[in-house]
Amino acid sequence: MNRDDTATTPNSQEHPDHPPRDETPDNPHARPDAKPDGRPDGKHEGNPDAKPGANPDARPANPSDGRRADHPEPPDVDPASTPRSHAAVAFARTVLWPRLARTNTWWTFLVLMVLVTAFSIMRPSQFPTTFNLRNVATDAAVLLIIGVGMTFVIIMAGIDLSVGSVLVFAGVAAAKTMTAVSGPDAGWGAILLGVLAGLAAGAAWGAFNGFLIAKARVPALIVTLGSLGMALGLAQVMTEGQDVRGVPTRFTDTIGNGRILGVPWLVVIALLVTAVGALVLGTTRFGRRTYAVGSNAEAARRAGIPVDRHMIAVYALSGTLAGLAGVLSLARFTTTTIGGHANDSLGAIAAVVLGGTSLFGGIGTVVGTLIGVFIPAILQNGFVILGVQPFWQSVAVGAVLIAAVYADQLRRRGRQRR
Repeated sequence: MNRDDTATTPNSQEHPDHPPRDETPDNPHARPDAKPDGRPDGKHEGNPDAKPGANPDARPANPSDGRRADHPEPPDVDPASTPRSHAAVAFARTVLWPRLARTNTWWTFLVLMVLVTAFSIMRPSQFPTTFNLRNVATDAAVLLIIGVGMTFVIIMAGIDLSVGSVLVFAGVAAAKTMTAVSGPDAGWGAILLGVLAGLAAGAAWGAFNGFLIAKARVPALIVTLGSLGMALGLAQVMTEGQDVRGVPTRFTDTIGNGRILGVPWLVVIALLVTAVGALVLGTTRFGRRTYAVGSNAEAARRAGIPVDRHMIAVYALSGTLAGLAGVLSLARFTTTTIGGHANDSLGAIAAVVLGGTSLFGGIGTVVGTLIGVFIPAILQNGFVILGVQPFWQSVAVGAVLIAAVYADQLRRRGRQRR
């Protein structure tokens, strides 16, 4: 073929040795469907509906492109649309806000605000005072710590009825350790050993529950119901049915009754635990796996998530936080209060569900649990101030709990119809 023939070949250009137009050009950003003058012809293989003059570097029309399949975000949230200049704003818009919007959390918050407003109007000189609100927060601190661990368990579609008894057992273990090492005049070294003993006891019970549920395939309801009796029984055996006294005064005066900037240490510790729990659940792989296992355990297993190991870790976390709650209860009451935590497990479950966490798993937030914990605390405090029998508190909390579960059922049915 002569030089003139090559010049007339359709796929050739000015020089005979130029590569054909269907091969990759030297410019990696050049569009393969561009016209000879460099302008796009308005069509694209991946997007046949593109309009002429569209920006070739624009994001795809599908907002879910590039999103991780195991991320628990709702499909209508685009992380790229959030401002990246502030991490807290991005977290609130892409993680916290969508999850709160998918639960009953906002309705629960409105119920809480109605209760606070009603009691404040009825007793303006007693209820909305700093002293009273400080007492309410202190009363809710221990239950809030248990509720954070219970939130992880219920989001994972599990249940833990043993946290109240684990709290008692951990408190006994901590008190026995402190008194054995040094007695009422113990320093911070002995106190630290007692705290670690309480945390270790709680973690051991939680890991025991998780192992039986994950490996032995015993239903969570049966395992934790059995642990409820075992932990409480062993605590009574260790103390011969008597509360342990002689807790170090430095521990009770500082942690149990002390304040920092006017806020009780118990409240500060509970809020720190809540903040850490919210960050772990909303921003870490551990939290994403918790949502994934709760949504569909078999699908999570096929996706490569070690479901059994994760279940053991979640129950161990719940037990550890129950142990911490036992240590804080010991600091507040200066004794183990063996018979005073019979309803803590049900109270924690009620607070978590009131906060918008679904009993079916896969949906919930720690912030919702924070709101849910304060509903029974406000009711109890308000009824005492009004002189109403405290038994009505159980009636009111039960009614709100049933309403919250019913609303969750309606929301699930609505999603299934779509």
